[in-house]
Amino acid sequence: MSTLKVGAIRGVSASSDAVTVGNDGTCTANLTSVGGGQLSNRNLIINGAMQIAQRGTSSTTSGAYTTDRFLVQWSGVDENPTNAQVDVAAGTTPYTSGFRKALKVTNGNQTSGAGAADYMFIKYVVEAQDTATSGWNFKSTSSFITLSFWVKSSVAQNFYGYIEMPDSPEQVYPFETGSLTADTWTKITKSIPGNSNIVVNNDTGEGFKLFINQFWGTDFTDSGRNLNTWGGFSSAARMPDFTSTWYTTNDATFEITGVQLEVGSVATDFEHRSFAQELALCQRYYYRWTADTTDGYAWMGMSYSTTTCFGIVQKLPVTMRATPTSSVVGTFTPFGSDGSSAGHAAFSSTTMNKNNKDQLGTNGWGGANGIQEGGRPVVVRCSSATDYIDASAEL
Repeated sequence: MSTLKVGAIRGVSASSDAVTVGNDGTCTANLTSVGGGQLSNRNLIINGAMQIAQRGTSSTTSGAYTTDRFLVQWSGVDENPTNAQVDVAAGTTPYTSGFRKALKVTNGNQTSGAGAADYMFIKYVVEAQDTATSGWNFKSTSSFITLSFWVKSSVAQNFYGYIEMPDSPEQVYPFETGSLTADTWTKITKSIPGNSNIVVNNDTGEGFKLFINQFWGTDFTDSGRNLNTWGGFSSAARMPDFTSTWYTTNDATFEITGVQLEVGSVATDFEHRSFAQELALCQRYYYRWTADTTDGYAWMGMSYSTTTCFGIVQKLPVTMRATPTSSVVGTFTPFGSDGSSAGHAAFSSTTMNKNNKDQLGTNGWGGANGIQEGGRPVVVRCSSATDYIDASAEL
C-alpha cells in the first residue's frame, strides 16, 4: 500500500485549503456537510438505538410502543406475538458500535397458517414539519434521504419494508432487506431519491412513515409491485408478495436497532445521542409519570367539595406535539381534613379533561371522601410504586 503525503488539499478554483494536514498525523477540515446532510442532528429517527421504553419493556398487545416511537402491530394472528426491549449481545457488531438495546418481536404460534388478511409490522412515523425542514429536496430525483438499520431474524429469508408519504397524493416506496442469514445481525442501507409527486405539509401531522415488516398477506401485496421506486399508494399493492416462512414458524424472532434516517446519499455512522437527549425527544410524543415508591405524593389540587378536587395534575417536561390524552392507572387517595389518607375512599373518577400541550389538568377527580372543602389544598397520594399518569400525543 502506498502513502500520499501532502500538506493540504485545495479545490481547483478555491482560494483556501479544504483540508490542512499536520505533521503529527492530524488534519483540519472545512466541512459543510456529511454525506450531503447536516453535521449534527442528522438522524430524523428518535430512539433509533431503542434506549427508551417508558411504557415497560414487554407487551403482547397489538399497537403497543414497547420502545418509544416504534409501534408494533398485527392482525389475524392465532397467538399474539411478544414485542420487547432486549439487550444486544456483547461481541456482536451492533454491540461494538455502541448499541446496547434492540426491539425484538417474538412470533406466536400461527397454527392456521398465513392468511390473506394477516399482517405484522414495526412502524415509525416522522413528524411532517421535521421531514419538510430536514433539507431533503423531496421533489427532486437527484436529492436523497438514506435509511439504515441493523436487523436480525431467526429465520433465513428476505423481508420487505416500505416508506409511505401520507400527504395527498399518497406515495409508497417498497424495498427489501435481501436474504438474511439466520441469527446474524445485518446492516441494511437504502438511499431513496425524491419524486415530483411527493407532498409534505409543514405541520405536526404525519410526514414520513417507515414500515419494517414481518409479514403481510396477499390482500395487501401484488406480485407486480416494483421495488426501489415511488408509486401511488394502494392498500392492495404495498409491496410484492411476502414470503411466509418467518410468520408460520412458531417463536420465530425479529430484532432491529440502530435505525437512522438522514439527508444525503450516504449512510454515515449512527448518531448516538445521550439517554437524556433521547428521553426528552420521546417525551414530545409520550410522557409517563410513575410513582416509583409506595405511599408517594402524586399531585396537589384544590378542593371544592368533601369528595372532589381539581387542578393542574402534572407539568409536562417538554411541549408535546398536540394536546395529549391521558390514562390514570392505580389507586389515588386524598389526604383529608384530619391530615391523613387512612380510612378515606380513593378517587373513583380520575377524569383528565383540562390537558394542553404543556400540562395535564382536571376539573374534578371525584368519588373520594374526607376532603376538607372550601378551596383548601389537597395532597393526593398513590398506593403502589407502579401507579402512573401518562400523556400521549403519538402520531
